[in-house]
Amino acid sequence: MARAVWSGALSFGLVALPVQLFTATESHTIRFNQLQRGTSDRVRNKRVNERTGEEVPMEEIVKGFDMGDEYVVVEPDELDEIAPGQSKSMEITGFVDLDQVEPVFFDKTYYLAPKGKEYAKVYALLHSALAQANKVGIATVVMRNREYLVAVKAEGDVLAMHTMHWADEVRDPHREIGSLPEETQVAEKELQTAVQLVEALSIDWNPEEYHDTYQEKVLQLVEAKRTGQTVEKGEPPPKTTKVVDLMAALQASVETAKSRRKPGEEEEAPRRGRPPTHIKEAAEKRRARTTKKTEEKPPKPSELKELSKTELYQRASDANIPGRSSMSRDELIKALSGKGGRRKAKVS
Repeated sequence: MARAVWSGALSFGLVALPVQLFTATESHTIRFNQLQRGTSDRVRNKRVNERTGEEVPMEEIVKGFDMGDEYVVVEPDELDEIAPGQSKSMEITGFVDLDQVEPVFFDKTYYLAPKGKEYAKVYALLHSALAQANKVGIATVVMRNREYLVAVKAEGDVLAMHTMHWADEVRDPHREIGSLPEETQVAEKELQTAVQLVEALSIDWNPEEYHDTYQEKVLQLVEAKRTGQTVEKGEPPPKTTKVVDLMAALQASVETAKSRRKPGEEEEAPRRGRPPTHIKEAAEKRRARTTKKTEEKPPKPSELKELSKTELYQRASDANIPGRSSMSRDELIKALSGKGGRRKAKVS
């Protein structure tokens, strides 16, 4: 079971609910060690005193705020003492319509859980109220010596907490981007054709249909270099569409999207959010493969040892094993054979 990253009281009005906070996502980033070229020697980062050049142990490091001509030193316990209550409380100060919060404000997602079965009723009450009203609770919380603006939202059958950017942290695109078009007129015919293309390519949102193909290619590259093989180069980026060819490109795109449907399929299907047939079929095949693999008896470690790490990773992807991207070859074998259990994702 995952370890809570924060615990405290979530309050709204005069109601207080003891809760725990759990990380909702994990990163599948492939991590490389730094080596000196031509050797297998690791290159490590050290905390070094820039004046003496000597390494400084962690217990001797304090925080210093640069005032220009001097540093003001702040001890860790002094940061905790200035707002002891804030680090253990999350007070919802108001509820807003979910549609009013622009996506650019959202940062990281956590799951909220009641800190004990005796608080299940209050937890369920807040969850149901937020879901029915389609609102999010806006609050602040202090974690790791930093105050966060957060939104508490009902998602599925759990309460989720999204950390948010403060208003002054969100950059003005018109100030940051010099080439941003202003008041650009578009032809009505081009607009209607673009809308047709959007509708023709409309699908149902199914996150299971998407996976990190770049990560898989990196692992294939590593395995190829290990075994002395070569890897095909990827396709170059598409050529930029010229403005004079825009209408032709739009019409060709619409025709291509329509041709992917089966004969007789309703023209209006995408408008109702139904995915094109080829995408639906691919999803069904993938789910069938995953279900079949889940029902099959786990392979023996002796069989798995004959596979390369790339092949082991692909099987781990099909089996939906969490934390697979940071597993070693032996850990992948244990997880696939059922002896390793579910491995917790590493905290970066």
